[in-house]
Amino acid sequence: MGAAEIVIVGGGISGLSLAYFLLQKNPKLDIKIVEAEKRIGGKIVTENVSGFLCEGGVNGFLSNKPSTIALAKELNIEPLRGSESSKIRYILINGKLTRVPDNPIKFFLSPLLTFSGKIRMLKEYFIPPIKENIDETIESFVSRRVGREFYEKLIDAMSTGIYAGDPSRMSMKSCFPKVYWLEKKYGGLIKGLIALKKEKKDAKAQPSGVLMSFKGGMSELIQSLERHLSSRILKGKKVLSIDRKNNHYSVHLNDGNSIDAKKVILACPSHESADILKELSSELSDILKTIPYPPLSVVAFGFKKEQIGFGTSLYGFLIPHRERRKILGTLFDSSIFPNRAPEGYVLLRSMIGGRRAPELAMLPDEKLFDTALSELKPLLSIKGEAEFIKIFRWEKAIPQYEVGHENKLNRIEQILSQFPGLYLTGNAYRGISVNDCIENSLKLSDRIMV
Repeated sequence: MGAAEIVIVGGGISGLSLAYFLLQKNPKLDIKIVEAEKRIGGKIVTENVSGFLCEGGVNGFLSNKPSTIALAKELNIEPLRGSESSKIRYILINGKLTRVPDNPIKFFLSPLLTFSGKIRMLKEYFIPPIKENIDETIESFVSRRVGREFYEKLIDAMSTGIYAGDPSRMSMKSCFPKVYWLEKKYGGLIKGLIALKKEKKDAKAQPSGVLMSFKGGMSELIQSLERHLSSRILKGKKVLSIDRKNNHYSVHLNDGNSIDAKKVILACPSHESADILKELSSELSDILKTIPYPPLSVVAFGFKKEQIGFGTSLYGFLIPHRERRKILGTLFDSSIFPNRAPEGYVLLRSMIGGRRAPELAMLPDEKLFDTALSELKPLLSIKGEAEFIKIFRWEKAIPQYEVGHENKLNRIEQILSQFPGLYLTGNAYRGISVNDCIENSLKLSDRIMV
């Protein structure tokens, strides 16, 4: 198959955006993007079925990082702003959906926390910091600083909603680094927020910004990148292994061909990179295998608006583990963005599985659908049956940043230093969001072009 200056393995948002940024810096670069599947985009997939625009994975991105919006502008695609309804969010507390207040005063007046839970949260100001730079779980960090109730009712649900993970295993430092470093820099979270406000910086500890997508869904971003990169993309070509000779790499494909390249970037999931690298570096391969990817399924439902007694003008709701439910949460996609459902209909998406209940994600279709619907009906006062159903399954879904993740990254960088021209990128390492992937690709393009 010949040679290339750069081979990028993986046609998800990380690999595609990296190729785009590299070509912006040098349009003459000979780049090949090798994708094992017959479609590109990875876990960004949008399907229009019977007028319902369904996202199989991520449904948007926040406007708080400029790289994604800047990329969209360069690609001449217009970001779509989430509706006012996207600000209305609920959490299931003691079996009842309770609205999450959008300001501190409303929060203290709300029934989310008990009086003692609110007092414990305020005591955070006086809790001394742990000065050592330890890798603490989210459960331990939040319970220690803000109290057990705050963790169980709010942070547990938020962590599960983002990562589909288990906060008793997840690393606070790796998953929520900005919050983690508030304690280290300012001595506490409340002290940190006050200091940031004085410094006229963003005083919100949680991810901020406006939720954005595109008129045609998140796949519109992928399709636009594909138009720019189409001649460089090889679909349906699986990379089996890589070897290195005389400062060049040979990328071996499943069709028997090879591509020689000066630089190789693995932008595929870490478990796939592990298989590719096992002959080049068994230690690197073994480390990459230890990053968990639990299964997750997304069940999309279409209902008529009048079927949902709870109402439909909201972003959705999350469910803390303490509620012992079989779904992680549900998004009201048709209330967040326009044109997600036919007129008079509502599109819901429920998440099932994740780190704590992987077996549920792999239930047979009918059982999976029945499980999700049996949870939703009493919570949302749904009458009748769904008029539309679509299931998306991810056997290996979201990478988990568990305790020890930072040590893994440090060792990965040490090993990669032995292989000049070889790089790893993607959501397995330093951020799982679309924003993180694009921003990390932009930074990596600078490193590669030095």
